[in-house]
Amino acid sequence: MNASDHVSSPGIPQPAGTLTAPHAPAARSRVIFVGTGPGDPDLLTLGAVAAIAEASAVILDREHLRAMFDHPAVTVGEGVEIHVLPIQPSGKMLPPSQRAKQVLRLAGEGGRVVRLVSGDPFMDSAVADEAAACVRGGIDFEVIPGVSHLTAVPEYAGISLNNAGGLHFVSAPDRVVKSQAAQWATQGTLVISTRAGLLVEAIEAARASGRPDEESGLVTYFGGSIEQDTLAGPLGQLAEIVTAHEADREIDPEEPVHLMVGPAVEQRDDLSWYETKPLFGWRVLVPRTKDQAGPMTNRLRTYGATSEEVPTISVEPPRSPQQMDKAIRGLVEGRFEWVAFTSVNAVKAVREKLEDYGLDARALSGLKVAAVGRVTAGALRDWGIEPDLVPSGEQSAAGLAAEWPPYDDVLDPINRVFLPRADIATETLSAGLSKLGWVVEDVTAYRTVRAAPPPAPTREAIKTGQFDAVVFTSSSTVRNLVGIAGKPHATTVIAVIGPATARTCEEHGLRVDVMAPNPGALELADALATFAAERRDALIAAGEKVIKPSQTKRANGRRRS
Repeated sequence: MNASDHVSSPGIPQPAGTLTAPHAPAARSRVIFVGTGPGDPDLLTLGAVAAIAEASAVILDREHLRAMFDHPAVTVGEGVEIHVLPIQPSGKMLPPSQRAKQVLRLAGEGGRVVRLVSGDPFMDSAVADEAAACVRGGIDFEVIPGVSHLTAVPEYAGISLNNAGGLHFVSAPDRVVKSQAAQWATQGTLVISTRAGLLVEAIEAARASGRPDEESGLVTYFGGSIEQDTLAGPLGQLAEIVTAHEADREIDPEEPVHLMVGPAVEQRDDLSWYETKPLFGWRVLVPRTKDQAGPMTNRLRTYGATSEEVPTISVEPPRSPQQMDKAIRGLVEGRFEWVAFTSVNAVKAVREKLEDYGLDARALSGLKVAAVGRVTAGALRDWGIEPDLVPSGEQSAAGLAAEWPPYDDVLDPINRVFLPRADIATETLSAGLSKLGWVVEDVTAYRTVRAAPPPAPTREAIKTGQFDAVVFTSSSTVRNLVGIAGKPHATTVIAVIGPATARTCEEHGLRVDVMAPNPGALELADALATFAAERRDALIAAGEKVIKPSQTKRANGRRRS
């Protein structure tokens, strides 16, 4: 044992010169209050993302904050529990003292407890008492500010806060007192943050403060989220407009809501940018798994859509592993010049097989690597491999074959290509490479089988037109979705990635509305957004109300080509 390893024992004298191990104190618990902004997960700060990734436990005010974890930048550690604070029978949040007990209980178990709150912790959320309770309990805390509802929601509603008439904020989360309203500014733009149950009272208080009835008013529900809903009208009529609206739509009285009154509201027609996104509020069906659909669903979200992924295939190992084992040994032994990946699943299959042998990406050193498109290339880069060839044009097997170099017996020492693929893949790439002089070892790396049907509510939504659009990225997604869930309703917009997928849709009696100009998931999302924008412009030009496809009158029967 080295002297530095020697640990003293109580009551036993230590010889001179012996080192005593220093005391290692236990890590102190820490509570981190993190502001999430008004609802749009894109407003999370880098500090918020880092805190969530390092959390040992996460506490949410309400269930809807779970949507933050769907953002591609947000990761939660494996095994980390997510707790939602209970709601009182009245529907209101627990009082601060009871919330503090929940926080202290988890913090007392050690680690880093992240307390996610809507908006900004100290401006929009009553968490100061929780923070004070941490201090009294000997637990450290810190605050990661978030974008405040008071400033963000008006901007999401298209209100310029840099208004020459002046800007005044009022926060009234618990009650609106008309006597206090006498102190509210009667000129400039007034922004009142309150709850839906107090909205009519806040409108009347604004009128009582001296604001004229003809002044422009605006009410925004669910501000900063894809459910954002804004009502406009003269202040004198706004309470009636709100009452009629809430009669048609169930709105939680505890839901935060914003009332805006004044000259800045008059500019909204020119500055409204969020609710006028081309796919704002659209519910889009994506018949792929989350891992496969990630880039496309992220792009759809930037256009204002909500995506729902439905797996249509299940990936399983090949029935006989011998062929794959032989190919992997040949890869390691240097039998191939190239390896061509035609899907993310092919990358995953080869990676897992190499790991079974205790190998990693270094086993591909010296090989030339090709990827069929950007998504597959991204999976290779995540593995630490930079592909040598990715088609610059069409992102498909045909596009890859079109850009593949011919075999040259002088420049190429080996003439073999390893092509791991699905059991149902076409021969397009293999045939194309053979014509170029290459010997292709075409190996079934994985099997694709039809996935289990989605839950009954999803099947019902597909058949009854509750989805505004469905995006098909391959012929197999068309066949499999129809097989496990039925045909989309006639009102649902059908968007496809290319001509082959369009033909499959027509074979199944589906009329195609949108086709990507170039095969690619992002191009497909962009094409759907362009279609929606043109549809919106046509409705406006015709003097009709802009409604989503799911809101149109249901046609009888299925969509026919």
